[in-house]
Amino acid sequence: MTAVLTLLVVVGISLLITRIATVALVSTGLSKEAARFQARSAFSGSGFTTSEAESVVNHPVRRRIIMLLMLLGNAGFVTVVSSLILTFVNVHGAFEWAPRLALLLGGLSALWFTARSRFVERLLNELIVRALRRWTTIDVGDYAGLLHLAGDYRVVQLAVDPGDWMEGHSLAELGLSEEGLLVLGIERPGCAYQGATRGGARLLAGDTLIVYGRTDAIDDLDRRPAGPQGDAAHQRAIAKEEQVEDAEERALEEAQG
Repeated sequence: MTAVLTLLVVVGISLLITRIATVALVSTGLSKEAARFQARSAFSGSGFTTSEAESVVNHPVRRRIIMLLMLLGNAGFVTVVSSLILTFVNVHGAFEWAPRLALLLGGLSALWFTARSRFVERLLNELIVRALRRWTTIDVGDYAGLLHLAGDYRVVQLAVDPGDWMEGHSLAELGLSEEGLLVLGIERPGCAYQGATRGGARLLAGDTLIVYGRTDAIDDLDRRPAGPQGDAAHQRAIAKEEQVEDAEERALEEAQG
């Protein structure tokens, strides 16, 4: 029975480690989904190679987190295997197998349901964030909450394709801010990332825009055709944004009494 309990403790600690690492990676600005994927990949030693992995490797804080996960993961795997062997070695008969197997399956099920619990997730995240703020220098910030990404607003990457409505125009000429869209940065192959871009930045085919705004406005821009049809869609988007702003102002005035 001791080996079974040891195995369950190891699995529980592994889940806690990946949760802490996920929160730490999110605190550096990585999305929650990407942070969870990278944390589990590093801890399990899967070693997936993606563009997200490059952003982790190129970031000094994220790189230290991933390196620590890799070390802990290798040690944890050996412990799990050894505990599993000790659990069922030298066991004779169903009367010895059954209780250990039941305890193992029951414990793993309890850990799985605990890991899937939203209440436990919120509680752990709050405790982890407090600990990170107190004992580390990681910039812990709820960027998703700060930008209200859970509602109608989001941050997305939009590719500028050849013949796109945005290709060859500067940000000032496009007037995306009039549609309620904010360009946070431009990624260009082979060039340094352009953050907090100004209106004179000209877009080329192959560029990737990091855009913040309402979901419907971003979707409209992503589907916009080139030429006069795109210009007409731009004017409609401006008119729609003015209506949204008027509605928001009225709601604010009503809330203020």
